[in-house]
Amino acid sequence: MVKVFVRDRETIQEAVRRFGKLVMRSGLKKEIRRRKYYEKPSDIKRRARLRAQRRALKDRLG
Repeated sequence: MVKVFVRDRETIQEAVRRFGKLVMRSGLKKEIRRRKYYEKPSDIKRRARLRAQRRALKDRLG
């Protein structure tokens, strides 16, 4: 859970900006996007396998 305490003499815009940065760093936004739609386990495995293949190819070439 991400918490932001508003500091003395801090504007709301600054606090919201800090909150956004904390959410991005915690990976919460990515997790929300990932869970937005149900994905079959077979699709998850397939995407992971393709990602590994691309990474291996990149390592061999570069």
